[in-house]
This record gives sequence, structure tokens and C-alpha cells, in this order.
Amino acid sequence: MHPTARRYRRGVHRYRFLLSLQWVILTIVAIALIPTMIRLGFWQQHRYEERTARNNLVSSALHAKPVPVERLTSPGHAVTRTEKYRTVTATGTFDTAREVVVRRRTNSDGEVGFHVLTPLVLTDGKVVLVNRGWIPANGVQTAFPRIPAPPAGRTTVTGRLMADETTAASGIKNVKGLPDRQIMLINSAEETHRLDARVLGGYVEQTAPTPKGGSPEQISDPGSEDAPLNYAYMIQWWLFAAAVPVGWWFLVRREIRDQEEAGAEAAPEETEPATVQRTA
Repeated sequence: MHPTARRYRRGVHRYRFLLSLQWVILTIVAIALIPTMIRLGFWQQHRYEERTARNNLVSSALHAKPVPVERLTSPGHAVTRTEKYRTVTATGTFDTAREVVVRRRTNSDGEVGFHVLTPLVLTDGKVVLVNRGWIPANGVQTAFPRIPAPPAGRTTVTGRLMADETTAASGIKNVKGLPDRQIMLINSAEETHRLDARVLGGYVEQTAPTPKGGSPEQISDPGSEDAPLNYAYMIQWWLFAAAVPVGWWFLVRREIRDQEEAGAEAAPEETEPATVQRTA
């Protein structure tokens, strides 16, 4: 047989193990992992870009110059992403008689309590909902809690403009049949019917003036999302995708080496020809 053909047959024989069930399954898994990891990397890239855009949007909104609330919203208006978190001011009188509390809300320490939602009647008769902050749920939660009174008379409130809460956006179910003056979600459309007034879309999370005695506890600024973590995950998945074929080839070479070593050990050892001793 020609030496070239012999070397070819020997090379094919060395890789015959790749047709075994074990190696076929391993190869299929490796081939499937590569595009999966690449897609996961692109998904993390999308999350990184999404979170970065959200952080930039929130930061820009929080540092923007305060504007009157009626410049950004009106009755029936749906607060947009670019309007959310904008600092707004509103001047009017708090209507504590029609104040409600929002159930199952936590403070910065994770304690469960209520948010205090008080209508602020503006000078033109419209109403803006003001989330004055958090109070603890002391005692039976079916009873309306004791709430510190807001400033009396004409008051100017500063806060962050927020979009109406929905179950889809918050994950909180809008339970019916709650105790009197208690709600699950802050929604200007529902409050319009309850108050029978022209309620501005969305609501305001109050940041000033600071309540006396620190209660209600004001809601902290929205924190930034950890976008760099998604960037790190993106790089990690793509490195994993690149490592799969490298690892597969490493296993192949190790298998070949193990077979060659096993073949060398099984081959009969060559012995020297025996020396014939002549006798005189």
C-alpha cells in the first residue's frame, strides 16, 4: 500500500471513536451550546442597554428643573417614560377627609405598612394625588390607621411625578372588597370616580416639605439598576461560547493520546534474537 494511503487510513482510524454514541451525544451538546450561549450574551447585552437607558432617564428626570405639575399632566393623561420621575411642584390644599392608605407597602428597611395618599386640591379646582410617604401598620390592618396631619391651608408640594400603578406593571393584584379607605394600587382613573373630581393623571411622590417628626416616612429616590453586572454576564456568556469548541478539541486530543498509550502498552515487546553458542 502506498505510504500516503497508509497514513490516511491510520489517521481516519484514530478518529473513529467520534462515531461512538458517547462522542456523538457530546458533540451534539457542544454544537447546541454554542448558539445558545451566544443568544444569552445578546440577551444580557439588551438588558445592559435597557438598564443603562433607564438609569440615564431617571437621573436626567431627577436632576431636571422643577416644573408645575399641570405642565406635564392633565386629567386622563397617562404619564410617559420621559415624564416619570420628573420633579414637579403643586400648590393647593390637602383634603384629608378623603385621604386613603395603600396596603402592603414596605419602607427602606423592608417593614410592611401603608403609603398615605392624600388628594391635593389645586387652586383651579383640579386634584392631584400626593403620596405623602410610608407609615407602619400598627395593630389590626383592617382598621384605618392614625395618620399624621399634613400642613393646613395653602401648601406648595414638591415631588416626583409617577405613572398610575397597574397589576401588569407592579405585580400587585388589585383586590376588591378592602376595608374602608384602603386601596391596593394608586390609579388616578379609579380615584377620579371615587372623588368625583378632575384628577390629574398619575400621582406625585412627595419629597418636600419634610413632614414634622419624620412621619410619614418619605419614599427614597429610585436607585439605579446594576447595568454593569449585565455587561459582565454578556462577556461571560460569549467567553463560554468560545470555550466550548476549545474544550471539545482538548477532549478529542486527550482521547487520542489515551488510545495511543493503551495501544503502545498492548503491543508485544520486541525481543533480541537469541545467540547460538557453538561448542567445540
